Amino acid sequence: MVAGSAAYLNPLRVPALFGGAKLANFNPILRPAAMKLRSTQPSVIPMKMSAATAAPEKFEFQAEVSRVMDIIIHSLYSEKDVFLRELVSNAADACDKKRFLSLTEQKGNDDALEIRIQPDKVAKTLTIIDSGVGMTKDELIKNLGRIAQSGTKQFAELLKSKASGSNDVNLIGQFGVGFYSGFLVADKITVVTKGFEEGAKAHRWESEAGSGFSITEVEPDEIPGFSGTKITLSLREDAEEYLDDKKIKTLVSRYSEFVNVPIRIWTTKTEYEQVPDEEANKKLKEGEAPKTKSVPKITQDWALQNTQKPLWMRPPSQVTEEQYDEFYKSTFKAWDKPLAHTHFSLEGQIEFRALLFVPTSLPFELGNNMFDENARNIRLYVKRVFINDKFQELCPRWLKFVKGVVDSEDLPLNVGREILQKSSVLRVVRRRIERKCIDMFGNLKKQGGDKWSTFQSTFGKYLKVGIIEDAENRQDIAPLVQFATSAPGVNHTSFDSYVERMKPDQKYIYYLPGESRYQCEVSAAMEKVRDSGYEVLYCTEPLDEMTFMELRNYKGKELVDLSKDEVKGLDDLEGVKAKKEEAKQALDKVVKFVSSTLGPKKVSSVEVSTLLRDSPVGLAQGAYGMSPQMQRYMKARSAATGDSMDEMPTSFPSVIQINPEHAVIKSLKEQLEAGQEGEKQQRTVKLLYHVAAMKAGYEIGDSREFATLVTDLMSA
Repeated sequence: MVAGSAAYLNPLRVPALFGGAKLANFNPILRPAAMKLRSTQPSVIPMKMSAATAAPEKFEFQAEVSRVMDIIIHSLYSEKDVFLRELVSNAADACDKKRFLSLTEQKGNDDALEIRIQPDKVAKTLTIIDSGVGMTKDELIKNLGRIAQSGTKQFAELLKSKASGSNDVNLIGQFGVGFYSGFLVADKITVVTKGFEEGAKAHRWESEAGSGFSITEVEPDEIPGFSGTKITLSLREDAEEYLDDKKIKTLVSRYSEFVNVPIRIWTTKTEYEQVPDEEANKKLKEGEAPKTKSVPKITQDWALQNTQKPLWMRPPSQVTEEQYDEFYKSTFKAWDKPLAHTHFSLEGQIEFRALLFVPTSLPFELGNNMFDENARNIRLYVKRVFINDKFQELCPRWLKFVKGVVDSEDLPLNVGREILQKSSVLRVVRRRIERKCIDMFGNLKKQGGDKWSTFQSTFGKYLKVGIIEDAENRQDIAPLVQFATSAPGVNHTSFDSYVERMKPDQKYIYYLPGESRYQCEVSAAMEKVRDSGYEVLYCTEPLDEMTFMELRNYKGKELVDLSKDEVKGLDDLEGVKAKKEEAKQALDKVVKFVSSTLGPKKVSSVEVSTLLRDSPVGLAQGAYGMSPQMQRYMKARSAATGDSMDEMPTSFPSVIQINPEHAVIKSLKEQLEAGQEGEKQQRTVKLLYHVAAMKAGYEIGDSREFATLVTDLMSA
């Protein structure tokens, strides 16, 4: 069996052989390219030469390949750092493949599978060594002598389209270019490799970006063990930062900390040892202890870097709570313990594993902006190699506070593995994440206690955003949200608890917008349910009100705004309607006088309400009107976004409702029937309007007029 190693090009589509991946997908996707290679050697059978004296055989890339190489180096990757991720991923794939072949072919078992990274500041090179499957000469030509599977010219054109910002180019899984990312930092790449065959020869592949390559036979002992590969990057001057072992450790920790092959880095350490101080001891007096001094001692050794284990690859039954907590803290640099976690996988046509956490406290980066785009909550891995944490498409905005990892080979990444393409696969993964998060929150609710209270106070607003923005999951999120309530002895309640307390004759769920609980409690609208005893949910934030507006009903029960002029289940009762019509006729003069005094800018209409009890009048909005709280929110939003407010009125006309049983209204009625329609009666109406506006939470549009009315009343 020829052990081809296309893994050295792009590890994305070469599945891991362990941790649940299908062996059916084992074969590399990269096949011999359609492009031709031109050898500069004569087309005759060369003489046999020893490895020590063998002359290099030179090849030239086709013109299209040179164009592609230029795009890879200058346009494909947004960060140079990713070159190490790509090369380490390739090396890990080669080790995985050797692990499998050594079991099936019973050879190469004595080699310890590992990856070594050695920076050399003197030679200005960075070397990545793996004891993986290696490559034969033919595989070097096929795999490293071409870039794409087929259609190199087409590949170049597609890459140019991507580099120019075209969004309709899909490069998923079409080409292997991971190996060539090394040219992001190197002028020259040298590959020494020995294939997975008995008595295999070793070869050196060398290339400078876009100038062709050469292959030379070398001594087999240049690669210790049965097989393996050594890649040496001759770094450019602007890439000498990668000669620092601390930089290499940082990159390995970021991208490859969960790779299942040991990664060792050649590390320089400075230690201090105590030695006798000869100069000081020359003046040492009799009886004094000999003096010592600290002398730096520089040592170099291989340091194991990837000690962290990928918990998401294990079955949940084999992971303890302490391990989950430790993984959360170390991976996300968090100090708090998670409130909850969910660990799951999906197998079938689409496969992925995920481990998600709910923090105890609001992440720092979300403190100023609950949807901060720079808050990177979900980390995407491919075969345990970190790809990115900037993908907004993996989970919706309302789950911005959830932290976690997703590991999948099926997600549609672009060729540079930096852009997540929209596809049906992405939708499946996103929906499963949403579903599992909702289930996780539901389990927290069942547990109750301090954890559920902490979750509600810290992240309850995100659930309300979910109801507003996520139409597909709206009804599933609704049981999880809570609101302040008028129920005695209850601070906050859920929809289910509200429904359980509903009166036998109650058909609707009532809510009332207000700036605070107190303002809701003193609102004239609350008088409408005093006789019926119906419970009312308080919307003390604009987010609450928008939640009700989008939800509209809960389990078949309509949500009704108590601040509207016509309230279902109250104003539409036959007895109430008849009584209201009778009172309106009796107060005809009062209705007309109030309407003419206040004018259309303040009130859209004047109605009579038989549901008011203590208040002489109340303010309400029509079916499509905005509550005072929503009016303030819209103004603030316009100011924050810089939108013009010229068309935004300073006040919104309301419906003023008159209580026919109140003493003030009865007195006004008597005065008007007696022909007294002067300034005194107008002041009374204006003062009633301002008082009702204050109780309902409206802004006092003319504070000077209100102050004058109050002063005149006090001096009367």
